[in-house]
Amino acid sequence: MQRIEADQLIPGRGEPVRDAVLIMDGPRVTYAGPRDGAPSTETTAGTVRARTVMPGLWDCHTHLLGSRPGAFSYTGLAEHPATRAARSTRSLRKALDAGVTSIRELGGLGLYMAPVVDEGLLDGPAIYAAGSVLSTTGGHGDIHDFPVEWVRDTARMGADFRLADGEAECAKVVREQLRRNARIIKVCASGGVMSVIDDPIHQQFTNRELRTIVEVAGLAERSVAAHCHGKPGIMAALEAGVLTIEHGSYLDDEACTAMKEAGAILVPTLTVIQEVLESDGVEPYAIAKMQTVSRIHRENVARAHEAGVTIAMGSDLGGAGDGPLSWGRNGREIVLLTEIGMTPLQAIEAATANGPATLGRQAPRSGRLEEGFDADALIVDGDPLADPSLLADPSRIAGVWRAGVRVKG
Repeated sequence: MQRIEADQLIPGRGEPVRDAVLIMDGPRVTYAGPRDGAPSTETTAGTVRARTVMPGLWDCHTHLLGSRPGAFSYTGLAEHPATRAARSTRSLRKALDAGVTSIRELGGLGLYMAPVVDEGLLDGPAIYAAGSVLSTTGGHGDIHDFPVEWVRDTARMGADFRLADGEAECAKVVREQLRRNARIIKVCASGGVMSVIDDPIHQQFTNRELRTIVEVAGLAERSVAAHCHGKPGIMAALEAGVLTIEHGSYLDDEACTAMKEAGAILVPTLTVIQEVLESDGVEPYAIAKMQTVSRIHRENVARAHEAGVTIAMGSDLGGAGDGPLSWGRNGREIVLLTEIGMTPLQAIEAATANGPATLGRQAPRSGRLEEGFDADALIVDGDPLADPSLLADPSRIAGVWRAGVRVKG
């Protein structure tokens, strides 16, 4: 049993509690509230005193790619998965140090690494993985500078991307991911930025193909996350019934209304756009597309927030090194969310309580410090409501608990 006494407790949803106590017994929270109402405890781990205690962070858009430090090209996928997985073990450690206790891993090695984390043999956040990203031939998930036969061959062996064309093939590749125990399905509904040829605005899968993907996923109670920059892809994905829109660069008022009516969640990934623009070594084609997208992305994320669209934090980080785009910088997304108009408390809710909802019917009781919820928590050396940049600095995150076990500090 662990008892934390804090100057303030941020519950994830709702107002902060001053002079508060958090009690975790095994993997569950048993009390979170004012000190005056807290039960007396004899703890095996002692009492921890902190300035702020809050739920562990949810990063709802990540990639365990294990690419070489400084490598931005998809050519890194030619390396053996064991090599990339070895690099990714450090990424998981850096996530915990940054206060991230749960991730949606939307294309990468997450399905292979999740069981090892669950077995307790590898320190890391809870991993809810999608398996391979579904893409049309020539779409955002295709590797345009490699022969398509090579891409298809590696995809059939469980690589990070899987090409699918036509309704029958879309149904089959969803079932392939479900066979691998994917917790969510990821689809590229529009073009992208880091891919070579395609246009971020263009819709890629047809409306019928998207409906097939959502239908087959739904049979197994899995939701669909749709990579979408352009409005045509956004609207088609929403009509098909996807749960989350990833990026949402060209959202307008009509699209925001459609998201609210559908109960869809926006995962903006402000961090990846900012970090690509600040980076050296990114291919010129990607920089040109990113500069175009970045001009309107922040404005439209702010538009979505003002319209009342639910937002969840996602960084889109996937690098294994220490520089830009690398794990451990996840909390920067919270700062960027405040820059588009969220209050610090709203940004923290996006990074905690809103996270589990991005899994739909697979959602765990997590992201909030309330009785019966998962005992995932962090303590901060300071007040992130006054200075949200504290959550972007792992050195100011003084302790992290995952499933009631202290994994930092």
